[in-house]
Amino acid sequence: MLGLGRKKRPVDWGPYPLERLGRDPAQASREAARPRVAAKPPAPVGASKLGQAAAKYRKISSEHREPAVALARAPVPDDLARRAQDLKGAAYFLDAAAVGLCALPANAWLDGQTAPADHRQALVILVELADPIDADNRAAKWIEGQEAGLANVRAAEIAVILAGYLAQMGFAARAHWAEESEIDLDRLAVLAGLAVRTETGLAHPYIGERFVVAAVTTAYEAATDLPLSPDARNKNSSLAYQLGLSGAVSGIERWRRRRRPSHLGPYPVERLTRRDTPTTVIFDEEVRRVPARAMFYVRAERGDMGPRAVKERGRWAYKHPLAQGILRLMWAMKPHQGGVPANAREPGSDDPEANARAIKALSYAMGAAVTGICKAPDYVWYSHGKTGEPIAPYHKYAVVMLIDQGHETFEGACGDDYISGSQSMRAYMRGGEIAGVTAELIRSMGHAARAQTSIDSDVLQVPLMLLAGLGEQSRIGETLVSPFLGPRLKTVVVTTDMPLALDKPIDFGLQTFCGTCVKCARECPSGSIPVGEKVIFNGYETWKPDSEKCTRYRMLNLRGSACGRCIKVCPLTKDITWDGPWLTRLGSWLGINALWLKPILTPLAIWLDDKLGHGNPNDVKKWWLDLEVTGERCHMPDPKNVCVPPPQGVNRKTIRPERKIDPKDQKIAFYPTSVLPPPDLKEPYPVDRDLGLAIAARAESVPQGIARHGRGEPPPLDYRPRGT
Repeated sequence: MLGLGRKKRPVDWGPYPLERLGRDPAQASREAARPRVAAKPPAPVGASKLGQAAAKYRKISSEHREPAVALARAPVPDDLARRAQDLKGAAYFLDAAAVGLCALPANAWLDGQTAPADHRQALVILVELADPIDADNRAAKWIEGQEAGLANVRAAEIAVILAGYLAQMGFAARAHWAEESEIDLDRLAVLAGLAVRTETGLAHPYIGERFVVAAVTTAYEAATDLPLSPDARNKNSSLAYQLGLSGAVSGIERWRRRRRPSHLGPYPVERLTRRDTPTTVIFDEEVRRVPARAMFYVRAERGDMGPRAVKERGRWAYKHPLAQGILRLMWAMKPHQGGVPANAREPGSDDPEANARAIKALSYAMGAAVTGICKAPDYVWYSHGKTGEPIAPYHKYAVVMLIDQGHETFEGACGDDYISGSQSMRAYMRGGEIAGVTAELIRSMGHAARAQTSIDSDVLQVPLMLLAGLGEQSRIGETLVSPFLGPRLKTVVVTTDMPLALDKPIDFGLQTFCGTCVKCARECPSGSIPVGEKVIFNGYETWKPDSEKCTRYRMLNLRGSACGRCIKVCPLTKDITWDGPWLTRLGSWLGINALWLKPILTPLAIWLDDKLGHGNPNDVKKWWLDLEVTGERCHMPDPKNVCVPPPQGVNRKTIRPERKIDPKDQKIAFYPTSVLPPPDLKEPYPVDRDLGLAIAARAESVPQGIARHGRGEPPPLDYRPRGT
């Protein structure tokens, strides 16, 4: 709560202060003397619809337990402690509650199982069960008896990803969890220093018994941990833990989250000012639907941006080995995003208010940061899919969920280094998992639903985030900013016809803030973010970025993987929990609860943000190894893809407060509907940058657009679809 030591706490130490507890090497000898145990039958799923949905997603993970190993080993450090830091950091990045490493004794394998000859160590992972859902929320019945099964979805996901990570680095690995294991997970949790044995099973000193265990057995060697002392129990009442004096998440912060209503989630969404319409103008009838073929990542793939972009399209965000582990699971979930709803409607599932509260509570139990609900107007649907097939809007509502990209790792990153792509992929993967389980559940209750993910979406997610009251339009342009996460987020959507109560757009003064602050534009390595004023683009008000330049930099970044530099440097990318810095928490409270102070406080906040060095990487928080995966098609797992040291070095940027940019010197290009490629075109449609610059130069200002629209005049020719 006091925020003491937070900046100095390494990510690989985790959210609980296990480093402060006593260790007892003798426990390893006691575990070695225990006999092997037999495999336990998996817990029955039963008739629970949520249990069946969760089981389906655990089954998806089970197909990737033991990935193919790269043909060459990565140039990993000889220092075993550094290897352990990397592995633990990766597990905590994926939201494990506790992580440890241990050697594999022969009796760690279940009775009748033969240990692979080269699997000598285990990475052991604890995943905490979600907090109980309020009894008056329908989701409490959904989740009753399925708490461990739902936690094992996360446990399986983490284990499979880390097994994929190790395999990509050239080391054999196999993932294990309750349903899919050849090892004694309880024994490994004790050996790895994560739990102690009790009369009824295992206990973690701070979590108690509310956790599940997963592990990765591997040929990779790293520094191991010692078992906990038997008296290392019931530490969650200590004053040091409650106040977070070690820099770990405090007990008081966890108490704050538990006491909040389940459907509201961890952040004070109920305090936000709500408006009937967004804080930026939308001329609904002028917003043109666009084909997925127009996305610049698709354009790069089709050759619109030249041969080099075609080559990098298959690896730009996946060229770190951790991203490779994540990617396998993302692609595996893709075929399960949709499906046919059950023939019969579940009784009671037609109450919009009850449904909304339950879906939100479930989303938070599975790891969403903030969830909102809105209608899905026609203009948010792509006109055509990536291969040119027409899309007719097919669902009425959208459940929009924000996934936090991870504050701790962002602290250690500079935004366009080798962890950047993995930060995005992790959030997209987690969103796909949450949305997939949710859509599966909704369909089982007899309502149509589909998960819309980064891998395969029929909707544009940014406008849905705006309409669902999760953020406001920002200077970054094609990224909205949340009052709680800043731009440190990814979205995932479930579209559905299940009746749902709607949320309203929010106003937390971001138009004033971004109108004054130009830090993201100042620090953008590609110069894609405008320092000038907003315009009307395709029927809506925005600071329009240069999407082509942004995409080129992200794909062709030679000293990192992708880019999130704007996210890193944004003054709103902060920790506003009770464990965050008190000045940050005060500023956030005022920003939400005292909008009238925004014009006064904004310049001071921006100045102070630079003075405090916010936006610079914190070396203490850097846990990952800088490695690059070779291969032109890294988005398809292949043993021929191997890791090498980054050929051009690694970005480690710091902020440049002295830098000034004249709007007249910026070269920002716009590509509205009139210049987009045909939706079914497979051949290249070269980007006409000169035309894009000309269109940007004559773009409507916001006052001009409002006046023109008020007169009933049509939009400029540049914004009318081809042939109209």
